[in-house]
Amino acid sequence: MHIFISTGEVSGDLQGSLLVEALFRQAEALNIDLKITALGGDRMAAAGATLLGNTTKIGSIGLIESLPYIIPTLRIQRQAKRYLKENPPDLVVLIDYIGPNIGIGNFVRRQLPQVPIIYYIAPQAWVWSFNDNNTKAIARITDRILAIFPEEARYFAEYGIDVKFVGHPLVAKMATCPRRATAREKLGLNQDRPLITLLPASRRQELKYLLPVMVEAAKILQRQVPEVKFLIPVALPHYRNILETAVNEAGLNAILIDNPAQTPLAIAAADLAITKSGTVNLEIALLDVPQVVLYKVHPVTAWIAKHLLKFSIPFMCPVNLTLMRRIVPELLQTEATAPRIVQESLALLQDGDRQAQLQQDYQEMRAVMGDGKACDVAAVDILTFPSHRR
Repeated sequence: MHIFISTGEVSGDLQGSLLVEALFRQAEALNIDLKITALGGDRMAAAGATLLGNTTKIGSIGLIESLPYIIPTLRIQRQAKRYLKENPPDLVVLIDYIGPNIGIGNFVRRQLPQVPIIYYIAPQAWVWSFNDNNTKAIARITDRILAIFPEEARYFAEYGIDVKFVGHPLVAKMATCPRRATAREKLGLNQDRPLITLLPASRRQELKYLLPVMVEAAKILQRQVPEVKFLIPVALPHYRNILETAVNEAGLNAILIDNPAQTPLAIAAADLAITKSGTVNLEIALLDVPQVVLYKVHPVTAWIAKHLLKFSIPFMCPVNLTLMRRIVPELLQTEATAPRIVQESLALLQDGDRQAQLQQDYQEMRAVMGDGKACDVAAVDILTFPSHRR
């Protein structure tokens, strides 16, 4: 059986790698000889997929931000379409990555109509309110959606799409991660020292817009809590010099964590995470670590989205989206200032009642994320999906 998987960015590579591992595991149990080719990243390759192109370095959110990545994305898309036409797979799996994946889906529908398409972790069209064109496009190309959020499943089912809720794949992954004391021991860190983990970026645009304000907030926190130490996981190797320069110029007492496999340890060891918005927010929550979530885009992108596209969302952070209520503070665009970050951070570090409420909310969030078998349930569904369309 030949499966083609398409995803992008660091988070897509993570989710794709977990699925690839489960697909090979379940294929062996079902006695299926499996080949997986993919657009993704190093983690998917390590899990056993054959990469046609690496998409982890060409992701962005926003109009202005996406311009530098148009040509590289089109180049990889052309390569993938040429491969698909010459080597038709038995099934296509799309993971998030809305623009490029809708392009892949449309191509498969036109050129390979007999090949089923499953969307696993559909783009968050169920969150956006400015139009439903993307939802209609997803409905047009998709045979089945394997949903990881309850609200996602409900939304797409209303559009007549065949939807199956499988739960969230991170539940199982984070259950194996050590908690605070063990994580600190593994990293060689003092058990009593206050630790704050900074997670500024998996995209280059996030380094540009989030790193400066995050570092400025860290400088203030370091003055107010002199014994604090910062941990900073390096999402991609070519970000290291930028992060190191920012840390040195600010005089932060910080350690850069270069090994991506140690990122969960760096989170688990922390008393607080100050973080970009994204999949990592769920990892932080599943490790019971308080967090302050930031999100900023180019000011022109923000203006166009607000005033021309009438873009509005209930929340940006996946933790808040899971229960559709404010569990963790999220500071968006003009709210993402150093004083506000410091204010929210100190409240989470020092207010016992707020910490207790957060842990209660985290438990409620975890309860609706499934039983930890999401990847294996999704893998079996994919491997046994009918070979004919609809």
